[in-house]
Amino acid sequence: MGYAELTPHELLTPGFAAPEVTGRAWHVRWDREPAIGPDALPAVVDFHTSGTTGPRRQWRRHGPKVWAEAGMLADLVAPGRPDAVVSFVPPVHLFGALATVLVPARLRVPAWYRDGFYGTLPDIGGRPVVMATPWIFELLLRHLDWVRGLDHLTVLYGGAMLPATAGDLLRELGPERALLVEVLGSTEAGGIATRSWREGEPPEWQLFPDVGFAGPVTPGAEVPLAVTSPRLAFRPGEPEPASWEADDRVVPLGERSFRHAGRAGRLVKVNGRRINLDDAEYALRAVLDCADLALLPVTDPKIGEHVELLVALAPGTEVADLDLAAAFARLGVRPRKLHVVPRIDRSALGKRRHVPTPPTADEEVAAT
Repeated sequence: MGYAELTPHELLTPGFAAPEVTGRAWHVRWDREPAIGPDALPAVVDFHTSGTTGPRRQWRRHGPKVWAEAGMLADLVAPGRPDAVVSFVPPVHLFGALATVLVPARLRVPAWYRDGFYGTLPDIGGRPVVMATPWIFELLLRHLDWVRGLDHLTVLYGGAMLPATAGDLLRELGPERALLVEVLGSTEAGGIATRSWREGEPPEWQLFPDVGFAGPVTPGAEVPLAVTSPRLAFRPGEPEPASWEADDRVVPLGERSFRHAGRAGRLVKVNGRRINLDDAEYALRAVLDCADLALLPVTDPKIGEHVELLVALAPGTEVADLDLAAAFARLGVRPRKLHVVPRIDRSALGKRRHVPTPPTADEEVAAT
């Protein structure tokens, strides 16, 4: 697979959502072009939510503020001394526009973009930043010859919860040759918080320099994540909001740090046991050898809240090949049902799209 070489003008003029920007592989030599600034962007840039938690909606951002956020992300990856960017994040959404297009422009390094899981990696060495979706850690582990040929690898990640393969990649390279930078944010708020690490357990989240908690917080008390920021998006025809409350629960640890407790719609109690479904999915991936999985909160007539497990099987496997006993032990409860589905619909950043009720499954297996 070849990478079409584009100029910055050819990349920026059609817009971030244009098919020629999102639907093919390309290469831009930002290091050989005159530096650009915020005036290279429209005065107002429109993005849309992915539809993972509700209807897809349009949000607007001022071009100079988008440019400023790209600078903040460039600062986050700067400790890895990057000399190139390799991105797999479609520019159609905010994080992709920042990571794939504008961060390499701010860093003044060459950038390669690939629009799918399959194809060749660019023939480079050095110290690249890989802009990653959840599937890219598996891709890199499949191409260890390419990874081992690098002097250093920085991964910038801003999608759904990190997969277990992220830790596998860090262990493969070791702390001297790998840096993982994670961003928590949304289309509505932009980047809210970040954390970086090279080995072991990830540290707690730190707010972006221009972000603050909206109102006083009590350290140690779980609260909704509500923030103020000069980069908050606004709806067409409406003023910029003064604050934004995300669909996240956090435990503040101080004025600028917090522990993430889970997303509001992803916290359930089953027989008195509180389960963070995002954490639980992460744990299940370590014991279930399948193409994909998801936990779905449901209402149960007997106990109120319950969960059901959606599994997309790996090619050539059956339910009997899954170690369900180990999975249920890891989860701590038995799901009410297991649904075998052809695939689980996800956004480009790996977030499962909104599923209000269990889908019609090809096969259902009682899990109780």
